[in-house]
Amino acid sequence: MEIRGAGVLVTGGSQGLGAALAQELAGRGARVVLVARHAAALHEVVAGIRARGGEAHALPADVGDKEAVYPLAGAAAALVGPVDILVHNASTLGPTPLPLLLDTACEDLERVLAVNLVGPFRLTKALAGSMALRGRGLVVSVSSDAAVSAYPGWGAYGVSKAALDHLGRIWAEELKDAGVRFLAVDPGEMDTAMHADAMPEADRAALAEPDEVAVRIAAMIASSAAIPNGARLEAARWKGAA
Repeated sequence: MEIRGAGVLVTGGSQGLGAALAQELAGRGARVVLVARHAAALHEVVAGIRARGGEAHALPADVGDKEAVYPLAGAAAALVGPVDILVHNASTLGPTPLPLLLDTACEDLERVLAVNLVGPFRLTKALAGSMALRGRGLVVSVSSDAAVSAYPGWGAYGVSKAALDHLGRIWAEELKDAGVRFLAVDPGEMDTAMHADAMPEADRAALAEPDEVAVRIAAMIASSAAIPNGARLEAARWKGAA
């Protein structure tokens, strides 16, 4: 997928990997729309991208809100033109400290699924049709090792990421002849606020920096035509050119 000149929508763009990836893609010439709930932090990231000569726009919104998704998709297209690359990065852990499943409220599970799974489903529905009509497009879902390994306390989050991975595989099968591609990427453990909330005792020095991971994911995006549609990749193992 050609990044330069592409219209890109990144959710969860106010901090961590989302902010780093938006900065990296804008630096490669993409026209980027960033989405997050916290407007002040979002506008700060956008201002930083613009200060470095990149094109970026802020759309404060909650991807877990069903009423926000379709207006969000339309606003993004109005700002940067047709969205060529959609990155599902916005995520929530649910309550912290992370509870066991027996202690997880049904409402908390519903909220995690709304943000991590149903929101991406709605946003993909809103944008993938246009991609199919144009015969090109890429949807990247940020996954986790919790999607494939069972960790006590990570139930709601792990279930949401496992479902998101499989959702992408099904989308890939259904749209494989329409020129729309799907990737799931496990970024690995990163030094982010989310990781600190989940594992406050972790050694921060042992964690990857979001900026480094963003470079790898951008390289995957640039090489996506050569990657099997629906593949799940691990950023730490990516050996492709940046």
